[in-house]
Amino acid sequence: MTSPSRFVRLAGWAGRRHWLALALWVLVLGGITVAAQAVGSAYRDDHSLPGTESQQVADAFAARGQQPDAIQVVFQRDDGIAGARAGADAVLSEVERLPRVADVQPLTVSERGSVAFATVTLDGADVPAEDVRRIIDTAQRDGDLRVELGGDPVRGAEESAGGAAEGAGILAALVILVLMFGSFLAACLPLVTAVFAVGSTLGVIMLASQFTALPSYAPPLMMLVGLGVGIDYALLIFARYRGELHRGADREAAARTALDTAGRSVLFAGCTVMIALLGLLALGLGSLQGVALAVTLTVLLTMIASLTLLPALLTVFGKRIERAVRKRPNRGSGVGWRRWSDTVQRRPVPALVVSLAALGALSVPALGMQLGFADAGTESADATSRQAYDLLADGFGPGVNGPLVLMSDGGGTEELAAAVERTDGVARVGEPQRLGGDLGMLLAFPDSAPQDTATSDLVTRLRTDVLPPLEAQTGATYLVGGSTAAADDFAAAVADRLPLFLLVVVGLSALLLMAVFRSLLIPLKAAVLNLLSIGASLGVVTLVFAPTGPVEAFVPVLVFAIVFGLSMDYEVFLVSRMHEEWRRTGDATRAVREGLAATGGVITAAAAIMIVVFGAFVLSPDRMLQQFGLGLAVAVLVDALVIRCLVVPAVMRLFGARAWWLPRWLDKALPTVALEPPELHAKTVEFTRSNKMG
Repeated sequence: MTSPSRFVRLAGWAGRRHWLALALWVLVLGGITVAAQAVGSAYRDDHSLPGTESQQVADAFAARGQQPDAIQVVFQRDDGIAGARAGADAVLSEVERLPRVADVQPLTVSERGSVAFATVTLDGADVPAEDVRRIIDTAQRDGDLRVELGGDPVRGAEESAGGAAEGAGILAALVILVLMFGSFLAACLPLVTAVFAVGSTLGVIMLASQFTALPSYAPPLMMLVGLGVGIDYALLIFARYRGELHRGADREAAARTALDTAGRSVLFAGCTVMIALLGLLALGLGSLQGVALAVTLTVLLTMIASLTLLPALLTVFGKRIERAVRKRPNRGSGVGWRRWSDTVQRRPVPALVVSLAALGALSVPALGMQLGFADAGTESADATSRQAYDLLADGFGPGVNGPLVLMSDGGGTEELAAAVERTDGVARVGEPQRLGGDLGMLLAFPDSAPQDTATSDLVTRLRTDVLPPLEAQTGATYLVGGSTAAADDFAAAVADRLPLFLLVVVGLSALLLMAVFRSLLIPLKAAVLNLLSIGASLGVVTLVFAPTGPVEAFVPVLVFAIVFGLSMDYEVFLVSRMHEEWRRTGDATRAVREGLAATGGVITAAAAIMIVVFGAFVLSPDRMLQQFGLGLAVAVLVDALVIRCLVVPAVMRLFGARAWWLPRWLDKALPTVALEPPELHAKTVEFTRSNKMG
């Protein structure tokens, strides 16, 4: 007699000790939350790019303590600043007396005289938002002058605390679950499971931020992924539980079967997501490593909650859920999905050609994607940071909002200033400054805005055409830094390390799929289709956001890692049921039809929930989160409707029995990873190998 699997034993433990399981989760959530609130967070955005020119410039300033935050106080008056100079000076005097203000420079007035600004240097980096807001309120008290404030500290102080996007996503998910299950209680169980997992993870990363570099956007990004994945995993297990009840199983047997089948798929799918996320470590890029660890921890805790908390909740509320389930007919019979599968498999080539053409068309805009870091020019027109940005551009030229920082090591600063001033695309240069020793610094103001491609072209021209001959002439070393140069360096660093990233993520995921499905073609198909869905999502992001500025430099690689992992989720859920049917019958066409019939409805519902959760983040005031939300929502939509419903059935029909082929030597070398219960695997493994080809 086959001994119970670990999943069956886990289901049995959660059922027998349901109050203990619930109490443990409540203690974990409560204890971590209390500890995190007591200790607080220490998030910091590490945009370091070791070895790049822009990072060398930033490090040189940091080594001399010359990297404090700064704010620009911008004054505007149509009839000229001169008539209200006393008022402007009074404002600056008040600002200078405020806490955290280290220095206030004199006013710089534009040539037309209608705009002026003064730079307020703070006494360090990461000044609290309340102190920055006090500066804003003080500066804007004067009624005779228009006063706007700009700079990164001001942008940070203006940002909303969030919460609306998460709430909208949860509410929309609840509506879908109620429509799917016809029971408010049943709909709440996946949500409760996800909230416990996400809440616990949020406390953990707050504590972890004290010891490792975690960026400020890690919590909302973690909640975005955690809510989507947490609801998704709990839904898939609960849907299998409901299906077993419809087939006449009692509650305990239904829970055991659900964990022994869907639970295995959840575990494997979660592992593929974590592998994709940990692949970000191969890039070795600052904050991305912290994001990878934070979101990986989120996925891990959602898996644990789905396999322990959800079975306990099913036991506590089992009787009421069973009554609600048995009152409703089983709408998950899959008749419509069988018909759809037969339709696609009768004409696989047209379905495949149309789908691939659509995915290719959506991917085209991604080829022209411009990466960068959003500045105040992408903020809302009502924000004071955006108005300050526009006033400075109008009064002093667009380049004032993003000057290039040139550093000389070994002298030659005056020669550098002369050469840069003659360069096309440079509006003016500042006075050369000595930083100590042989180091000098120069600000160059482009005649284009920081996010224009012309500014990136100027950086390239300086580095390749202007500075190398000057270095040969003077014997000095020249470096180009600043925000535009940093964005260009980031894009180049990602491009250089992308092959290793792809090898780690795609290679390890393909090996896992090969071990599970004992197939060579299925992992290859999964990798290609996942790349297509990622390309389509990034194409839509580029199409939507390109008119207003660049795509955030971190978005493409993060979307790639998360979407690749999530796409593997649906691949596992769908193909595992096809694999189960193939092992039973050896009929490839029937395996595709029955696999789609068994999972199509659940995958569509799960995708709908992910889409509304991710799509809700488009409502966020943060541009990066808007791009993440849109990219992930489009990827899930494309994956669920186009790839799983059209491309996979068509490709599997064209593959036929070859879809399950694996060379004998590789079959023996790979470990066996079963997604079916042990008794089913034992009964079918001999049949499967007898049907192998080659």
